Amino acid sequence: MAVYTEVSDEDLAAFAAAYDFGEVASCKGIAEGVENSNYMLQTAKGPFILTLYEKRVKPADLPFFLGLMEHLARSGVQCPVPLKGKDGEALRTLCGRPAAVISFLSGMWPRRISAEHCSELGTALAGLHRAGQSYDLKRANSLSLAGWRELFARTAPQAAENVEPGLGALINGELDVLGKAWPADGALPSGIIHADLFPDNVFFQGGKCSGLIDFYFACNDLLAYDIVICLNAWCFEPDGAFNITKANRLLASYQAVRPLTAEEKRALPLLARGAAMRFLLTRLYDWVNTPPGAMVKVKDPREYLHKLNFHRAVQDIGAYGLS
Repeated sequence: MAVYTEVSDEDLAAFAAAYDFGEVASCKGIAEGVENSNYMLQTAKGPFILTLYEKRVKPADLPFFLGLMEHLARSGVQCPVPLKGKDGEALRTLCGRPAAVISFLSGMWPRRISAEHCSELGTALAGLHRAGQSYDLKRANSLSLAGWRELFARTAPQAAENVEPGLGALINGELDVLGKAWPADGALPSGIIHADLFPDNVFFQGGKCSGLIDFYFACNDLLAYDIVICLNAWCFEPDGAFNITKANRLLASYQAVRPLTAEEKRALPLLARGAAMRFLLTRLYDWVNTPPGAMVKVKDPREYLHKLNFHRAVQDIGAYGLS
């Protein structure tokens, strides 16, 4: 979440008139994340999230995202749902951007991640994967292996050297390795994945997971790829050390709901390298291209360079707490 597009009082009033939530008491920008412009709306009927979809989100993908949230909620996954206006429509336009109002989800994301958080995450992720199997709409992963070279080229590769000497050559070499070794279509179980389940997208109350948010990277891809995105995001300590206990708890609770195949387990180190590469590249792109004055915290790509190097050195799945 972030704020790139400012909304005037007049535009907000005209937009809110399409809904039946009464008068808007306040509208405050949310400065976390990097993708869309998000505001907390306080209304006569309670809080909601107003999202304006920025340039990285394709308008043609929005029915997939909004429909997915509705499907998952109906299937028992705790997640926000889009609010429909008086005309029955959830998707509309505000300040020249596609926009929607989303229900507010109670809870807080964990600032200090524990092994218990990782266990709860594994259960929730497996539940999402199971529920997604019955979702009819499809969306290819626009930030998968096929798009990484183009993304790097758009980043201005020479800028990588300003971040870390030798980074450009390392990325090019790693992209070659991943391109040759990546699992072929149909080799591993696939389905709907969240693709961005970082700690700030998972809410907790009383130590239990209360819901998942921010489905705007969701797509069809390898289910195990979603797992290693979470390993990268949840199981490294602030000093860069990999916490094998957290990884074990995440994987064990996931497998209690959906056991991994032997092929998925063998592929985890490679998939983890790919997941680290994906976020290294997008963070590098944002580091170079985020406009001045945007109300957003740009994240350091070197964090994911460290994680990539960790996975490159993994010899077997025992490094992740699996036997």
